[in-house]
Amino acid sequence: MHPRLLKTFLTVARTRNATRAAAEVNLAQSSVSDQIQALEAELGASLFTRSRQGLELTPAGEALKPYAEELLAIADEARAAIDATKSETAGSLSIGALETIASARLAGWLADFQAVHPDIDIKLKIAGSGALLRMLGEGELDVAFCFDRSGAGEPDARFARRIVGAEPLVLIAPPGENRTDVDLAELAEKRFVATETGCVYRAMVDRAFAEAGFGLPKLAAEVGSIDAIAGLVASGAGFGLVPRLAVTEALDRGAVAEAAWPDPGRSVDLVMIWRRRRVQPPALKLLLSASENFATVRPAGARPRHAMSLPS
Repeated sequence: MHPRLLKTFLTVARTRNATRAAAEVNLAQSSVSDQIQALEAELGASLFTRSRQGLELTPAGEALKPYAEELLAIADEARAAIDATKSETAGSLSIGALETIASARLAGWLADFQAVHPDIDIKLKIAGSGALLRMLGEGELDVAFCFDRSGAGEPDARFARRIVGAEPLVLIAPPGENRTDVDLAELAEKRFVATETGCVYRAMVDRAFAEAGFGLPKLAAEVGSIDAIAGLVASGAGFGLVPRLAVTEALDRGAVAEAAWPDPGRSVDLVMIWRRRRVQPPALKLLLSASENFATVRPAGARPRHAMSLPS
């Protein structure tokens, strides 16, 4: 079973659609169909069946899936073992990150890393947390930087993780708000701008309200990015609870105000995640070693620059 066929099989299994799978693996749809047919002929079994929801795995496909994942992981480890016999500093790294982390935390750190290791080719990919973990699992990324999703289920045993920072969460409000007598009960009645369900930023907001003893926040709007949250908050649409690094620029120029959140010590861990392997590529080992000196963020208990309180 050629690794190329197994990768195509897993992509079709995840997307449940040959057209979407073809776009992801950069093939024509006919080529994807040909590869699946070749794999089925080799195994002597049908791997997919059609339903109203799309392509579904047959029992044979379900049986193949974990083996395909393991075989691709072993092939990747074999390449890493060969790389380890070469120069200790040559190689390449594919790094994934949330956009706010990439711009606010990774840019300078990666520049310093590459200055020390100029022979390592670095590719930086920007994506949401779900896509980052998918690409990491499929071998498209060597390492990913995102915010921790504590309480989102059992951690994926395929991945190792390291906390490299703790980012304070801040409550942002339209500029000029100045009330001081507010508590969580009153805050629970306010309307919030948040990202869509499933996004790591949204999970932070939902968890903060749940742990405070309230239900889900009342939403003024669901948006696709932190920049959009800041823009809507600045226009008066509602409030937002976000990592400080995501709105530093908006705070500095006074577009939004940092309001008094009743739990000022709340923060979210910034984590570095990579796949567990028997042999790590030399370039990744160097990056993991350098991450021990990752530029830390300001402590969660630091005094906010634009502290205000909620309006009536």
